[in-house]
Formats: sequence, structure tokens, C-alpha cells
Amino acid sequence: MNRYPGERLGLPESGTGSIARPGRRIGALVIDYAAATIIATGFLGFDQFALPSEAGLTQFAPLLVFAVLQILFIPTAGGSPGHRILGMRLVRLDGAWIGLWRPVVRALLLLVVIPAVVWDADQRGLHDKAVGTVLIRA
Repeated sequence: MNRYPGERLGLPESGTGSIARPGRRIGALVIDYAAATIIATGFLGFDQFALPSEAGLTQFAPLLVFAVLQILFIPTAGGSPGHRILGMRLVRLDGAWIGLWRPVVRALLLLVVIPAVVWDADQRGLHDKAVGTVLIRA
């Protein structure tokens, strides 16, 4: 039995390099989705107050922008803007570079939602387990 999340992964209990806790993760998600909504409103004509019958495909603009932010920032900055603002970074378990395909798969699984809310004992969502990553405190 693990005494704390990340112990079996060889991560410290707290501080730099420890598993990012749910409060930070949710905060980062709010920051990222708010940024995506602002960008979608400003550049893609997203109208958050339009009726679904009037919105057409633009109703998915914030989700598209959210995915693009994840895909661009994770391999280049080590995490999404929300992750970095709240002092987290996404790393591979083996310490190597994240690469290009992992952020794509991870973002697609995040859009499905369920993989992100199903966690293991180390507080890693299925989206992170699927691509071999872990969200840690920077």
C-alpha cells in the first residue's frame, strides 16, 4: 500500500517533483478553458450566448482551441499555460522528451472527459497513463 501518491513511481511526497494535486489540476483546467474560450470568441466567432441551433460548428470552437493549446504547449513549454501558471509540468515517466504524439492523444482523451476523471492510486488520470506521463509540481 502506498503512503502517498507517487511513492511507487519514485516521486517525493511533497514539493518539487511530487504529484500535482487535484486543486492545482482543476485550477489549470479552468485557466486553460477560459483562455480557449477567450481566443475562440476573439478569433473564431464563437458566441457563448447563441442558441445551439444558431451556433453551428462554432459551438465547438473553445474545445478545438483547448486541444490546440495542449498540443502546442506541452512539448514546447512542458505543460499547458494553466499548468505552467500554477507551477506544474508534464513529464514522461522515463524522463525523456514528451514528443509530439503524446500531447495529441492526451488532448483527445481530455476532450472525452472520462479518462481525465478516472484516477489510479497515484492520482494519474487514464489520459496520462495511456501516454506514460505524470503531472508533477515544478
